[in-house]
Amino acid sequence: MAFDPRRALGAVLPLPFLRNPPPVVAVVRLAGVIGQAGPWRGGLTLESLNEPLERAFRLSRLAAVALVVNSPGGSPVQSALIARRIRELAEEKKVRVLAFVEDVGASGGYWLATAADEIIVDDCSVIGSIGVVSAGFGFPALLERLGVERRLETAGERKAMLDPFRPRDEAEVVRLRGLLDELHETFKTQVRNRRAGRLKAPEEELFSGEFWTGRRAVELGLADGLGHLQGELRRRFGEKVVIRRTQQPRRWLRLRLGATGPDPRQWTEAALAAAEERALWARYGL
Repeated sequence: MAFDPRRALGAVLPLPFLRNPPPVVAVVRLAGVIGQAGPWRGGLTLESLNEPLERAFRLSRLAAVALVVNSPGGSPVQSALIARRIRELAEEKKVRVLAFVEDVGASGGYWLATAADEIIVDDCSVIGSIGVVSAGFGFPALLERLGVERRLETAGERKAMLDPFRPRDEAEVVRLRGLLDELHETFKTQVRNRRAGRLKAPEEELFSGEFWTGRRAVELGLADGLGHLQGELRRRFGEKVVIRRTQQPRRWLRLRLGATGPDPRQWTEAALAAAEERALWARYGL
């Protein structure tokens, strides 16, 4: 008698399961600061996320892809690249994308969430911060007090723009504000396009850089509803829905494969990167 794989499977699985296999939802976690986060710390970049995203959209019986977003933002370039890649895969595979925001989906974190067809949040999630910020320090008085003379030569009159060791130059500040306005307009266009017909407040309010709780974000049209990953997926796709998680490589695995931590010369860079990341989270009370 010839071997029948369906008969063999039927011995351990009920026939209804074989005839009507449950739907699959791929889950991709987008957690952390967006962009290169410095030595020892992995940020969200297109390079690090492209492989898990492609694996998610390749799964069989795929009913949807769920993005679990927990990010205070970061690089606008990486935010745009990641969101664009998600949309490319969704349109290529004709698969619906759902975003579930945990603690924070703000600034670049909200940009990532807009790549989804629907945004689901918790009552207490922090949502919004649709704006762009540039921060730095100035040290000219400190150098003078220490008796240090800085010697800087450039080819190109704007090459040393916003140098922290020179006094503030208002013309350079105006130039920086122009760049920030351009980035802000790109962010606003993303939200307008992805949330078309769903925004329920004036743009002056929504695009001011303010952020809100998840419940208020739903009222403003920045999110579609309240809920959580497991319960919402079961409600939509049935109790037997199969959840498949695709993740970035673990940091410890990257270290074992040869990417050791920074040498002592990089400790200052690592400490500054950690402080910047901590400041991003602290802005939202976390």
